This record gives sequence, C-alpha cells and structure tokens, in this order.
Amino acid sequence: MSELHTLSATALLRGYMARQWSPVDVMQAVIDQVQHWEPQLQATYLFRPEAALEQARASEARWQRRTPQGWLDGIPATIKDNIATAGDPTPLGTAATLLVPAAADAPPAARLREAGAVLWAKTTMPDFGMLSSGLSSFHATARNPWDLSKGPGGSSAGAGAAAAAGYGPLHVGTDIGGSIRLPASWCGIVGFKPSLGRIPIDPPYTGRCAGPMTRSVEDAALMMMVLAQPDARDCMALPPQDIAWEALEGGIERLRGLRFGLLLDAGCGLPVAPEVRQAIEHAAVLLEQAGAIVEPMPAFLTREMLDGMDHFWRMRSHIDLQSLPASQQAKVLPFIRQWAGSASSFTAPALFAAQHQFFRTRQATVQACAAYDYVLSPVAPITAFDAELPSPTNDPLRPLEHIAFTVPFNMSEQPAISVPCAQSSTGLPISLQIAGPRFDDLGVLQIARAFEQLRGPLPPYPLPPATTPSHGTLTPPATTAPATDSAPVSAAT
Repeated sequence: MSELHTLSATALLRGYMARQWSPVDVMQAVIDQVQHWEPQLQATYLFRPEAALEQARASEARWQRRTPQGWLDGIPATIKDNIATAGDPTPLGTAATLLVPAAADAPPAARLREAGAVLWAKTTMPDFGMLSSGLSSFHATARNPWDLSKGPGGSSAGAGAAAAAGYGPLHVGTDIGGSIRLPASWCGIVGFKPSLGRIPIDPPYTGRCAGPMTRSVEDAALMMMVLAQPDARDCMALPPQDIAWEALEGGIERLRGLRFGLLLDAGCGLPVAPEVRQAIEHAAVLLEQAGAIVEPMPAFLTREMLDGMDHFWRMRSHIDLQSLPASQQAKVLPFIRQWAGSASSFTAPALFAAQHQFFRTRQATVQACAAYDYVLSPVAPITAFDAELPSPTNDPLRPLEHIAFTVPFNMSEQPAISVPCAQSSTGLPISLQIAGPRFDDLGVLQIARAFEQLRGPLPPYPLPPATTPSHGTLTPPATTAPATDSAPVSAAT
C-alpha cells in the first residue's frame, strides 16, 4: 500500500476495477505521503484528510456496486488556489484578498467533482499568480522536492511540487505566460497548456488556460477527457468537440516525415544554459532517429514584444492594487508592489503601444510556426532557481526574462506541453516544450507520448527527507523508484 501514491490514474482505475485496492487505500497512501513531505514543501492549501477519506469511502461504495460516477471516480486530485471551489475562500496567493467563500465551483473543479475525483486539497501559488516562484504573502514558501533550496516555479507552484512529490496523480494548474509549463519543467513532471478555450475557465482572460499537471502524458490525456467538457461561464470557450483523448499510441510511427522546428534562441530574455541546450538538442536527435525532420528555427520574439506585455500587465496590476485599501495593498509582496507601481508614470500612448505587443506576439508566433508541424524548444532557459527569489533575475524591472519560450504560445492560443527530458549535473529536471497548431491539442499529446517512449526512463522521483529538518536547515531528499478567479487581480495566472 505504501506505493499506491506513486501509481498513475490509469493504473489506479484498473486496480479499482479489478478490486486490487480501493479509493480509501489510495487516499490514505496519499495522506501519508503528504504528511511526510508537507512540512518541507508547503505545496498545499486547505488540506483536509478527513473530508478526503469521506469522499474516498463514497467512491469505494460506488466501485463495490460496479457503478462508478465517472472517468476519475476515486482518483485523488488537487486544484490550484485561484480556481474557485464552492464554500472555500479563494485567496489568490496573497494576504491582500478578503477570505470570502466561493459561491460555486469554477469549471475545472466542477468537472473533476462530476467525474468522481477526490478533491482533497488546493495547491499554493504566489501573490495573484504574478511570479514564477513559490513566494507568497499568504502561503508559506513552496519548495522543490528535487532540491529543497530551490523553488518549484510558478505560478502553479504547489501543483508542480505536489505532482513531483507523489501527492497522487492528478493536479490542475493555470497558465497565462508559462505558469503550468514552467513549474512542470522545474519539477520534472508533465504540464499541458491546451488551446485557449479548450478547458473552460472562469473568469476567462486573454491567454489564460487551465490544464493538467501530472507525471505522465497518459494521465494528462485522461484529465482532458473530463476538463474539456463545455461550460457556459467561459465566453472564450471553444465549441464542444468529440476528441479521442485516449488515442495516444502509435505516435512513434506517426513521427516519420513530420517537420519540427527547433527553437533554441527565443530572441530575448535569459540565455539558454549549456546543459539545457544540450538536453533539448538530444531530444531533437531522438525524434530525428524516429524519422522526424528537425530544422533550426529562427527566433521570432523581440525585446519590444516581451517588454510590451510586461508593461501592460504592470499597469493592469497597478490599477487593481490601487483599488484596494492602503492597509491591504501593504500586505502584497514588496516585489509585486514595486513591479506594479513602476507603471504609475506610463503615458497613454506608451500603454497603447504596450498593449499592441500582445497582437504582435500572436502574429509573429503563428507566422513562425506555420512552416512546421510542431515546434521543439526549452520550456525554461535555466533549471530551478533559489526558493527565496521571486524571479530568476530578482529584479522587478526585469521580471519576465525566463518566459520567452512559453508566453508566445499563450498569445497565439496554441497548445504546448512540458515533458521531462533530462537532468542537470546537479540533479535538477530539464524539460522539452512541444507546441502545435491551434486546436491540435490531441496531436501535441500524441507527440509528447511518443517522445516519452523514445526518451526512456529518467531518474526516480525524490523521497521525503528521512527526518524533519531543524529550523533553517534543509535536508536533501532521497530518491525512490517511480511505481484566479476573483478580484483584485482579475486574471491571476
């Protein structure tokens, strides 16, 4: 039973059907794992073991009657802090938010609950989702299970750490500039940002997606079967479509003759670290050996584009923060206050020019990708950075230097996935990003699954520290074999 928390959702479902184990067994195994890890990771919010076991017992009864409620009946799942769950506050990672219980489940939470998933906790995030780190004025600082001195990335910080630490198989994050894929990359898991509108979300916003964060592409596809169901609350949702999400096999044969662009220079932002570049080049070689055509791809994102998006987001956040009482503003992380406050002197023409960079980014991304079936690139130019830093640069005037490979595909609305491909010399995960044409979500999952098979096994996921570290001390983990939805910042990632 001690290994049940490491099993995939598909394996757990097979076990339920065969009566090898029950949802109660599985949930208890997850609870035990969380209790070992959580004092160090700080990945969860509203962790309620007894409520989780109550849900698991109800699922167990359904499985005993051979009447499962849905595709995910009895599977442990978490939801990011900024995705509303009925009756719970939605703090958006910040102490500045009033803790008002949500009136209803947001679409991703509603779909999981309808499918019978055991929603046992929410996961932590930084203030308003505006950092790629685990720093928060509301939650304790989240850490990376591969190295507790490093952060998990963000803004889906807790979800990335939870998946890597074995907190059950299924986790939901959100992404407006890389907030699913970046923590997935730095935590060594799969993170899928679908086409905009494929998974309904509330509130919707330009580029903002919810998506699966799992240990395997197969589990991400299983989640898509549930999460991609329609919901009228999302005015940007795509029309319902019957997609065979389970059709992942045969991808290696499909690689033959496909054209891949290999993007190793984003055009701006942080330079790609040598180990990251080497790992992505090796991934491209594996695809070539399987019959794919891989061609170098010119950079297309410009400094003007990245700075324009940054400046517009600064002004949006500045206006949102200004709407709060001074006492609430003071609770927001100083880094974010300084970042947003820098927009106070922006002129109207400068703000108009900044806003136009979203369209320019979209146009450039679509044009650059048009020559290829899929695009390969790093997810992040570096491996995981220090847990105490709000961003790799630690500079509120240069906060987005690490998102140049991810943010273009939010603006172009194209599906993109992070898949682990290697580890650095210090044992930190490195991941490959695979992006596809708009609406080709299944194709991206199929290529990612084929790459998983070509890549072969990676080093095992970390085990919890053997002992609880003393205050201020971080014990390196061991390893084991693997068996915003409300104000004030309306589009928290």
